[in-house]
Amino acid sequence: MRAEGIPASPGYAEGPLFDLDQPPASYKAKASAEKEQAALVSAIGKAVGRLAALVETADGDAAGILEFHIAMLEDDALSGPALAAIGSGQPADVAWRTALDSEIAGYEASDQDYFRARAADLRDIRDQVLRALSEDSEAVAPPGAILYGDDMAPTRFLEKDWSEGGGIALRSGSTASHVAMLARSRGVPMVVGLGDEAETLTGVALLDAEHGRIIFSPSQAEIEAFRQSASSFADRLGAAKTFLTEPAVTRAGTAVRVQVNIAYPSDVDGIDIATCDGVGLMRTEFLFGKTLPDEETQYRAYRKVLEWAGDKPVTIRTVDAGGDKPVPGFTIEGTNPFLGLRGIRLSLKRRDIFRVQIRALLRAAIHGNLKVMFPMIATPEEYSQAAALFAEEEAALAAQGVAHRLPPLGIMVEVPSVALAPEDFADVAFFSVGSNDLTQYVMAAARDNAAVAHLNTARHPAVLRLIAAITAFGRAKGIPVSLCGDAGGDPAAIPALIEAGLRDLSVAPAQLAMAKAAIADVAV
Repeated sequence: MRAEGIPASPGYAEGPLFDLDQPPASYKAKASAEKEQAALVSAIGKAVGRLAALVETADGDAAGILEFHIAMLEDDALSGPALAAIGSGQPADVAWRTALDSEIAGYEASDQDYFRARAADLRDIRDQVLRALSEDSEAVAPPGAILYGDDMAPTRFLEKDWSEGGGIALRSGSTASHVAMLARSRGVPMVVGLGDEAETLTGVALLDAEHGRIIFSPSQAEIEAFRQSASSFADRLGAAKTFLTEPAVTRAGTAVRVQVNIAYPSDVDGIDIATCDGVGLMRTEFLFGKTLPDEETQYRAYRKVLEWAGDKPVTIRTVDAGGDKPVPGFTIEGTNPFLGLRGIRLSLKRRDIFRVQIRALLRAAIHGNLKVMFPMIATPEEYSQAAALFAEEEAALAAQGVAHRLPPLGIMVEVPSVALAPEDFADVAFFSVGSNDLTQYVMAAARDNAAVAHLNTARHPAVLRLIAAITAFGRAKGIPVSLCGDAGGDPAAIPALIEAGLRDLSVAPAQLAMAKAAIADVAV
């Protein structure tokens, strides 16, 4: 039997199925309500400690996810109802599960994809505490296992030793989930959206995460065909590594710049600058964790990356909070976060916080080749207001005698209004296409919803037409155009992007080799 799904992270895995949805061990009730409450408080503390230990060894996006979970666990609004229920006579495990299931149901019932996607975070938090309450050591997946279930918590992913192989197969899930992002960054095969056909299957399975399918209880012929495909994929991956240290050039000799996307300053520690053309996107929202970062913290973070890159460009995006990236004390929840107060809209609303980031960027600019871009720009007025704030803070630093430099200021092309009327933005220093958001807005298909994943593709002619239009405008006006969304690292999308006129792509570090290999195979 086989099931078809959606590839979330390419690769192949052959191994025993491991049920992700096994319930935790039963909880042993305590003698009094006071002891039950103490048990819950202690279990929450254990869960926080476990997550904090993972943060110490995590990097980039993983640390941001874990810190978000810790912040939620430490929020009294989450534990308060459970503690009150214990006072009314419920045991700790029932009270916690009931309270969290109520929250989860509210998120799952939302008509907003963002809130439905966050239900997975709450399930993770619920189960972390239930494990700590029951003192359950939890069944460990055997080496090379394919982890199979409805969805998967980020902490389950981070706790697994993936050096032994294996993969992930989910009946629901999303290609834009936290786990999918982690799987791609570590090269773990993953398929989502498999459906409910194989609810209780066990035994050996074959996971083809290049094409998005899983085969249960395979025949010998299926195993042999699968191994041939896996071997071919491994050969292509190995061959791609020979391109890693070479400049990216198409078969026709067209040069293409390939930069990297990063989230944390520590991300560059594992990257050889010789393998890339700089940083096409440094996200800064992950610096905005449980507390808003001060100017010095941000300055040090930006300086580290700039000094690592040397004379190669580093494009830092001002904080893109909101949408699927809430920040405590900064973001404002709305009925539709992806269409609400996010990106530059939020920064212009909270100028006190924005000015701190601006000063840090101006000061860091003297340490390298910095470029700054604004996210979610929809109108020229937004760009003008943001640029004016940079000018004001530059004048203030000059008056104080503080070393600084005003970097080139560009914008993300992710709202269709920019791609449709680029002439309104002829004064920007550069454009950077954010293919993830541009695609979801053009196709009206949320990037975190598996049910419409078939619509959410940057290879759709409508999306490519907009990319080609902004690229042509940039070429005519001498304004550089790059792309920093997930499409830039997708070998299947790269030929169409180059055909659309792009000559500058930015990809996840793990995708560098395959992206350069794909470029070398393009005829243009």
